[in-house]
Amino acid sequence: MTEWASGDYDAVARRIAGIARHVVDAVAERRPLAGAAVVDLACGTGTAALAAAAHGARVTGVDVTPELIAVAAENACRSGLNLTWEVADATETGLPSGSAEAVVSSMGLIFTEPDAQVKELARLLKPGGVVGFSAWLRVAVNPLIDPIGLVLGPPPGATFSPDGWAETATTLARLWPAFTDIRITTATHRWVFASLPDALSFVVDTSPMHISAIERAGRRRDRLIGAFETALAAHVGADGRVAFDAPYRVITAERRTV
Repeated sequence: MTEWASGDYDAVARRIAGIARHVVDAVAERRPLAGAAVVDLACGTGTAALAAAAHGARVTGVDVTPELIAVAAENACRSGLNLTWEVADATETGLPSGSAEAVVSSMGLIFTEPDAQVKELARLLKPGGVVGFSAWLRVAVNPLIDPIGLVLGPPPGATFSPDGWAETATTLARLWPAFTDIRITTATHRWVFASLPDALSFVVDTSPMHISAIERAGRRRDRLIGAFETALAAHVGADGRVAFDAPYRVITAERRTV
C-alpha cells in the first residue's frame, strides 16, 4: 500500500476538482478532446480523467495506488462514463508509445521524478499531442505546508520539490527539449473549511500527504499537529470558517514533431 491509500484521497480530490477541470479545459482549448485518446497520469480517484471523458475523450487513467484506481472506477460507474484504468507508475506506464493524443494530470505528476516523467510524457504522446498539468505555486504563507518544514525540515534525500513545476524557468528547462509552445497560466484555489476542528481533521484524518508527514514525525507528532493548528487558526474568519487562497499554475505544451 502506498502512502496515498491512507486517509480519504477522494475527499481531497473533490475539494480540488475545479483545478482538474481547469487542466482539462486548457488542453481542450488546444486540442479538441472528442474521440481523442487521453491518458490521465497519477490520476488518483479520477477527477481529471472523468472531466476528459465528459468532453467525449477515450480515457485511460493510470495510478500506482490500486486502492485509488478502485475508487476511480466506482466514480466512473456512478457517472455513467466508460474509462480504462491501469495500475502503474506514471513514469513507466507500459502503455504503447505514441498512443496518446493528450495527457493530463491534476496535482499528480508533480510528485514523480521529473526527468523520468518528461521522458514518459514524450514517449506516450503522438507528435503534436498536448500535455496539460497543474502545480501548486510556492507562496510565503501556506498553512497546509509550512508546519511540515518548520517541524520536520526538508525530506531527507529529496532531489526535487513538487512545486518546482510552478517555477517558469524550471518548467521551460524540463519540457523544452521534447515540447514546444509551452503555456503557463496562474489561477487561485480557495481552501474553505467549516471550522478550525474541520480544517485540523482534514490534515490529521483525511489528506494522505499530511497523514504521511504526521506518521514520519514520530516523537514530534504532537508538535507537528500543534503547528498545523496554529497555522490554520490564523485564517479563522468572523464566521468561524477557515479560509485562505492557494495559487497554482496550469502548464500546457505540444509534443515536438521533429
